[in-house]
Amino acid sequence: MSKDLYVIMSRAKQVDGAPAPIGSRADIVKALSLRNTSADVDGGDILYGPGIEIELPHGQDPIPQMLLTISDDDIAWVVIMKLAKALQWKIFDPSSGRELSP
Repeated sequence: MSKDLYVIMSRAKQVDGAPAPIGSRADIVKALSLRNTSADVDGGDILYGPGIEIELPHGQDPIPQMLLTISDDDIAWVVIMKLAKALQWKIFDPSSGRELSP
């Protein structure tokens, strides 16, 4: 089974036009834990949710971007769209160059 990889970024921009950080590590972990997505060990860099895995960059705070892996295509996109809309993310598909901003 192949896993699809995407990049999660903030929709917000900095004054210079560069993408803003998504948020602090603590804020991201808390927001995702309230949405059934968390690490299997305290302080872990990979957060597991329904059909998805989100990898936080090790040792970075604030978080500039995260990797998203789809582990179950049947349920993942419903979860991803809800998370992206609620948390103001855009999802970038490096294989096609497309961006989704629900």
